[in-house]
Amino acid sequence: MRALLASPLPEGPTRAEEALRDAATILDESIAQPRPRYFAFIGSSGLEVGVLADALASCFDVNLARYAAAATEVERQALQGVGEFVGYPGSAGTFTSGGTVSNLTALAAARERALPGSRIAGLGGSRPAIYASEDAHYSIKRAVEVLGFGSASLRLLPVDSNRRLRPETLASAIEADLRAGMTPVAVVATAGTTLCGAIDPLAAVADVCSERGVWLHVDGAYGLPAASVSGFSDRFAGVERADSISIDAHKWLYLPKACGVVLVRDPSTLAAAFAHAESYMPHEQDELHAVDMTLEYSRPFRALKLWLAFRVHGADALREAIRRNLEQTALLVAEIRRHDDLELLMEPPLSIVLFRHSPPLAGDWNEHNARLAEALQADGRVYVASATVDGTVWLRPCFVNYRTTDGDVRALVEIAREVGAGLGPGTGDAKP
Repeated sequence: MRALLASPLPEGPTRAEEALRDAATILDESIAQPRPRYFAFIGSSGLEVGVLADALASCFDVNLARYAAAATEVERQALQGVGEFVGYPGSAGTFTSGGTVSNLTALAAARERALPGSRIAGLGGSRPAIYASEDAHYSIKRAVEVLGFGSASLRLLPVDSNRRLRPETLASAIEADLRAGMTPVAVVATAGTTLCGAIDPLAAVADVCSERGVWLHVDGAYGLPAASVSGFSDRFAGVERADSISIDAHKWLYLPKACGVVLVRDPSTLAAAFAHAESYMPHEQDELHAVDMTLEYSRPFRALKLWLAFRVHGADALREAIRRNLEQTALLVAEIRRHDDLELLMEPPLSIVLFRHSPPLAGDWNEHNARLAEALQADGRVYVASATVDGTVWLRPCFVNYRTTDGDVRALVEIAREVGAGLGPGTGDAKP
């Protein structure tokens, strides 16, 4: 395989069957997120109907920059469907490559509302400010930099004991910036942080924003689909008041990448941020083209796979799969509590669990658990990554795969304890 991948550009043809066999081998030798014991990061599940949708969409290669007849109507219906699924009233928006572009799109709309004309004149002497918790996804910082605000304008605020944005701290930060002559552009609340799955108090944050006229964006790329599950929807109360939201259907709606969604309450805000009048894109319809609502011109027909997932499986099946993942999270917590050599950091808000192996005389537990994560990946029976929280290293499995079983969850605990017990002593000092 290494020799094949080191070979030069082929000047002549290879039999298609041979090349496809090589491609299959490459995929088998790759780290694939849809496998049921892949627990690292927040992966996609490669839902089969989504794979077929990608093949169909690629064959027809519809141009979604302008009105594309039925394909455009499918995209609209899919946007409305995902809004209904999570309880968000806005149905205007666009499909994107993922949370990074979705968040950037929403913040571009917020920029134009807070600083009208800035897309043309630039930020000039304005002094913008954007607010989020210190656990917000790095894509927020990237979007702030790309949009020209500068990362110095991003206020990453401290979190509470449950690692959620503090509304009172947010209000104080906005008030201080207003007194200093700055322009609060947007607040980014997170509905399921990447680190631990924390859900910011959306209703209280919405109060802070509405009282001060500040755009509220909810980054729900990972966690927001859980708002569809009875018994969990209350945790997302207030999302319906957001000016915009983002969801990655290739995370907890199980589809293959890439399938991000951004929705806004007011469709004119996206047009104000992105629309252009170009002679080569005549508006033959009485409404805007899709390209007037997004920064992407050439977009694949991403909506088809979500539309087919809803159509083939139904919303109830997706809700039930999410519920099973949440139940598997609770099962892992129960298994951790059964063993004296395992330690839980916090009660998981969603489907991310932070725990560590802490046997007696393990030496430096941070070093031990960092080595354990690497050893588990090398072992290959489960795949899990580590995460650092306030200077402490934890294993961080995440359950977002409909193929994962309760047996896989129990295996994670058994294998982690087995591999952890087999690690030799580290180099650090013992920690209590």
